[in-house]
Amino acid sequence: MKRKVLVMASTFARWKDDTLPPFVYELSKKLTSTFDIIVLAPSYPASKDFETMDNMKVYRFHYFFKKYEKLAGSGGILPTLKKNKWYYFQVPFFLMGEFFALRKRIKEDNPDIIHAHWILPQGLIAYLNYKISRKKVGYVVTSHGSDIMGLKGFLFLKKAILKNAKKINVASNAIKKEILENIDSSLTIEVIPMGIDTDLFNEDKKDISLKKKNKIDGPFLLYVGRIAPEKGIDLLIEAMPEVINKFPEVKLMIIGEGTIKEEIVNRVDELNIKNKIIFMGWVDNKKLPKYYATADVFVCPSRREGSPVSYIESLACGTPLVVGDIPISNEIIKNKEMGLVVKHNPEDVSKGIISVISMKNKKRFNSEIKKNYDHKVIVKKFEEVLR
Repeated sequence: MKRKVLVMASTFARWKDDTLPPFVYELSKKLTSTFDIIVLAPSYPASKDFETMDNMKVYRFHYFFKKYEKLAGSGGILPTLKKNKWYYFQVPFFLMGEFFALRKRIKEDNPDIIHAHWILPQGLIAYLNYKISRKKVGYVVTSHGSDIMGLKGFLFLKKAILKNAKKINVASNAIKKEILENIDSSLTIEVIPMGIDTDLFNEDKKDISLKKKNKIDGPFLLYVGRIAPEKGIDLLIEAMPEVINKFPEVKLMIIGEGTIKEEIVNRVDELNIKNKIIFMGWVDNKKLPKYYATADVFVCPSRREGSPVSYIESLACGTPLVVGDIPISNEIIKNKEMGLVVKHNPEDVSKGIISVISMKNKKRFNSEIKKNYDHKVIVKKFEEVLR
């Protein structure tokens, strides 16, 4: 009989072919070969309360009037709160809703262990249940970075959650360092990056017709991610005039949505570079590989990242990076062929882009990515964690 794992996550597919980041979904799906997976995720206006998805039982808990349940929407909880302060009113209801839904799932499904993605809020709810409930269900915490890099403070609470967890794993050495230095240096933490499907993300997905369809005759720059301040997309836009000056046929494609999209669109108009920028909105995850593989350079000068799956996806598709100077960037980029780490100013970003576009004999990195980030490798590590 398979061991039962109850997965708690605030970012999880709301329906089939959702455009939300799929890393928790994909990991949980692949774990079904070893475990019975039960998922507890927040409700959303158009989502079902219960459904079976790829052999996973998925329950969605309510925390407000259904049509307003958007706190854990397309950009995640923190960006939603920054965009609209009204959603702070929903936070206590979210916590209560998740807590009581967890108690119900434990009673009805009798899980052997809880896998809480993010220290807050999921780790908190698992911790409270462990302390309060008569039936002690142990929990494993996985930090993806936003709960540490983005949500500062709450150190006493985070320490209590982590010290009571059966196991702790994080998506990068940068997150581990932050926890040990600022929360508790005595914790035992394993680094397990979020994996990708290298059968899906690889250089064979290159599609030249994509450039023709979007009228790209010169260098093809690609950005994939939320359109948010921490992603440094404002720096990328400010860098574009200098890149255009050097490569007049260059075009930048932006895949994603976010809190400052209107500001970015307005700035593009002010700089008179509208004909050089293509806004695509969100693209289905299964269609992303052809964009990565066809692009010449992936650019994301982030100011803060915990576990940037898009960096790995791009490298798996053979496309070099120009990314912001943060710890995780130096962790991923091993040599100049893989890309450049740039300072957080438009001048450095433009120089980095121009330099990578000009690179000769670009190297492919798929074998290295497979060795370190392929789902098959990562799933085996999580199987050991959850046993």
